Amino acid sequence: MRPLFIGLISGTSMDGVDAALVDCSGPEPRLAATHTGAYPEEIAVRLRAAARSKGECGLAEAAALDAEIAAVFAEAVLALLDGARCDPDRIEAIGSHGQTLLHAPDARLPHTVQIGSPARIAALTGMVTVGDFRSADMALGGQGAPLAPVFHQWMFGRSGETRAVVNIGGIANLSVLAGDGGVTGYDTGPGNTLLDSWARTCRGEAYDENGQWARSGQVNAGLLERLLADDYFSAPAPKSTGPEYFNLHWLERAGISDKAPEDVQATLLELTAASIAGAVQASCAGAALAVCGGGASNSFLMERLSANCPESSLVTTEAWGVHQDWVEAAGFALLARARLLREPGNEPAVTGASRALPLGGVFLPS
Repeated sequence: MRPLFIGLISGTSMDGVDAALVDCSGPEPRLAATHTGAYPEEIAVRLRAAARSKGECGLAEAAALDAEIAAVFAEAVLALLDGARCDPDRIEAIGSHGQTLLHAPDARLPHTVQIGSPARIAALTGMVTVGDFRSADMALGGQGAPLAPVFHQWMFGRSGETRAVVNIGGIANLSVLAGDGGVTGYDTGPGNTLLDSWARTCRGEAYDENGQWARSGQVNAGLLERLLADDYFSAPAPKSTGPEYFNLHWLERAGISDKAPEDVQATLLELTAASIAGAVQASCAGAALAVCGGGASNSFLMERLSANCPESSLVTTEAWGVHQDWVEAAGFALLARARLLREPGNEPAVTGASRALPLGGVFLPS
């Protein structure tokens, strides 16, 4: 087996695709090159509309987006290899998470939808592509998420030391990496999704850079208390969630019409920090704690998370060897490798599946 794998993912921000080239030739995986490919604005607008109004996104639009996203992902692969001056023949496989449009783990028949056809990616790049990583876990009674704890263990687990990783994407998730090799984890609640949605609604900005707008406001204690009283935060694991649940409709039900927009933003940032801290306190108080994902670049959020986790030494995953922006993309490269080796890619203690199994379908270029 060749040692080079590519991982692809686009998160709930729906602004583009992250591509990571991972070298698995050594005792630990090494991030060899990275590339971010932006979505054309027209596609980004359509994606957000489809995710926001799922009942109004028709089959024709979903199918068109599936093909168009696959093309963007394929272009990102070729740009990554061009920038790294790496011959495509050296790549063993691509692992593509795709773009999530729907995640419904608590439906009568749990289901999930990630678009960006892996068959098209394989055909357009000429490389074996592994995709559809969540469906098999859900078929066995699992949530299909989070998948990150497994590859966090592969990247950051250390014998004899309990570590914890918090990935702050649109949704935040916690991975607890035990010193004996065990791993647990779950989605803690909103990460950036509410912050980004509120910034886009009130200011026409994609996100609140470094939390500057949130810093200008005051946390509304009553609103924060009502938000944290949601049953999701006290529900036992396994559990996963998404923007289908934590969205502006959810926020509006808590009563925000009489609140200053900057105070709402400050309260939402504190909600993310406090809900993560509550999970850390319940699951791994005092453990070494590293943060990855887009939220790790929000300096005010990191300040508040550190203040809410006084028992933990807080760093980004860059201190543990992988830059915080690329952990998730690199993780799907490793999940593709596990699939080809027929090794499990899920952890039943995390997702609730009845057993561990290799994840993803394998799509050949010809």
